[in-house]
Amino acid sequence: MTEAPPPAKLTALERNQRKRAVMASTVGTTIEWYDFFLYGTAAALIFPKLFFPDHAAYSGILLSFGTQFVGFASRPVGAAIFGHFGDKIGRKATLITTLMLMGIATFLIGLLPTHATIGIAAPILLTLLRIAQGVGVGGEWGGSVLLSMEWGSPKRRGFMASWPQLGVPMGLLLSTGAVKLTSGLTGDNFENWGWRIPFLFSIVLVGVGLYVRLRVLESPEFAAVRREATVVKQPILEVIRTQPREIITSALIRMSEQAPFYLFITFVLTYGTEKLHFERDELLNDTLVAAAIGLFSVPFFGFLSDIIGRRTIYAIGILATAAFAFPYYSLLDTQRSGLVLLAIVLSLVVHDIQYGPQAALISENFGTNVRYSGAGLGYQLASVIAGGPAPLIATRILSRTGSNTGISWYIIGCCALAMVGLLLMPRRDGVEDKRIVDLVEAERSRVKVGGST
Repeated sequence: MTEAPPPAKLTALERNQRKRAVMASTVGTTIEWYDFFLYGTAAALIFPKLFFPDHAAYSGILLSFGTQFVGFASRPVGAAIFGHFGDKIGRKATLITTLMLMGIATFLIGLLPTHATIGIAAPILLTLLRIAQGVGVGGEWGGSVLLSMEWGSPKRRGFMASWPQLGVPMGLLLSTGAVKLTSGLTGDNFENWGWRIPFLFSIVLVGVGLYVRLRVLESPEFAAVRREATVVKQPILEVIRTQPREIITSALIRMSEQAPFYLFITFVLTYGTEKLHFERDELLNDTLVAAAIGLFSVPFFGFLSDIIGRRTIYAIGILATAAFAFPYYSLLDTQRSGLVLLAIVLSLVVHDIQYGPQAALISENFGTNVRYSGAGLGYQLASVIAGGPAPLIATRILSRTGSNTGISWYIIGCCALAMVGLLLMPRRDGVEDKRIVDLVEAERSRVKVGGST
């Protein structure tokens, strides 16, 4: 009988795979969100003029944010498609596909002719590529979170699942920095051709992401499900049939996180430049500072949720966001640089209180064999009811009333719905069937001994 390797070697091998899983998840989500946020920034600053030039200011902005919305609307479609394959063939293979889809769509946007060149075909093609982006992001989140979380310790799921969430501040940091850098380098030519550079650069990031993801092994939890032949034939239909409440409440709890977030990082560019007459670069600088702080706040709140509970941390985040709804715009309206910076930084901190523990809070509601489908679908449904409509609703309110009061009440309403969702969410708290736990531990042992699954 073969003698087992010494414990130190076992620990080193497993730790190496955990690090690879975290890196593969975080790098991948960073690239995906770089692409997604880049579009949001361009939709606020560039696309109204280039793709909707025949419309009045607010109408052009509404149409531009409308193309952004279709990306959100297509995210549940991506969650359903890739959730199905993620629960049938595995997290790793599915994540490679989502990364390529998102990166290629973003690269093609960088090559897209404008309205001045091909007329109405330009916004139509832009919309189609935005849909492709949305499908890619829709399938990305669930797999990235699960790959990291399922490789980690069950007692540290909040912290492990928060690492892929870092893709948001890192993607925001990269996309905002890319726009700012190319804007400075190309000057007056930025609106002509300089804006294309950050989109074209996406293909380089995709190459990096593929290299990292190809080196990680399948998660031990899914490998155990596959080895025991308990893979569900139709996971998306199964989870909709058996856990509709978990899906709906997963979407609802994101109302207080996602809707305000896109007001804080996308609509603020429109509000700041059109209403308050700030310089674009000043607002981008403030966003860079806020995103940098998120690199620490997101994992911190994920870690904290492992200690005092995910629901507690999340409820605090909901209340903090609601409390900040009116002060946020009051600080912006002072038009004082220091207070504007404070508003943008604090807006993302209250967001991160929720975003840090959110991945584990949602994912733990679903069993391993339907987790990609259930968590992804619940998470991405919020894109249709929260993130996608938010800039459109805020722009409409501002154009009709000329005031931000209605926008603040909109944020508070989103928080109220999120709190209802949190109270109604079933309390599973990540408790797994003992047989599944034993299977996963056996699978981890295979990795320790053989280095593969």
